[in-house]
Amino acid sequence: MSADIPEAVAALQAGGLILVPTDTVYGLAVSPAFPAAVERLGVLKGRPRDRFYPIMVASPDDLLDLGAEINPCAERLLASRYVPGPLTLAIGFRDAPTVPWLSGREEIGIRIPDDARMLDILRQAGPLFVTSANKHGEPTHETVPEILAQLGERPDVVIDGGVLHTVPSTLVNCRCEPPAVERVGVVPEADVKQLLGL
Repeated sequence: MSADIPEAVAALQAGGLILVPTDTVYGLAVSPAFPAAVERLGVLKGRPRDRFYPIMVASPDDLLDLGAEINPCAERLLASRYVPGPLTLAIGFRDAPTVPWLSGREEIGIRIPDDARMLDILRQAGPLFVTSANKHGEPTHETVPEILAQLGERPDVVIDGGVLHTVPSTLVNCRCEPPAVERVGVVPEADVKQLLGL
């Protein structure tokens, strides 16, 4: 286990904010159980309040615990070679969210990253709000020093994973019929369509 992991988990469980490498870009992560941490994340990014954050989880079982509906589209993609990996799925709920921090939401964007450190953190800290480590509307940088210079504030814990590419995950809306690729990232749109038989 990386020496950074316990420190990162402790910070998250205390309502802190961390900067962490994922399998795509660097991310800023907070525990959604702490409203003040979520507010801090929004201020740091300059993100509009009406924009919901994507959620990272360690396994599909975590999605069931949130009350998420795993429809045939989501089931097929979750079983694909891109999960864990750079694929974000927009999914709905079976009836309603089962945790208070999702109250009022009709859908969530979820991802299971293919990064050992991130998965270790998620297993210990639980589902997290994770968003790209850049100011809203500004470019995503490849290195920690560039990111910190842009943000103007140092997160409580910083895990430096070296140079990362700035291509995000591919986002697939599984609530549409047919499903729709809403953001093309690491996974080509043609691959998604092939997996779904489109």
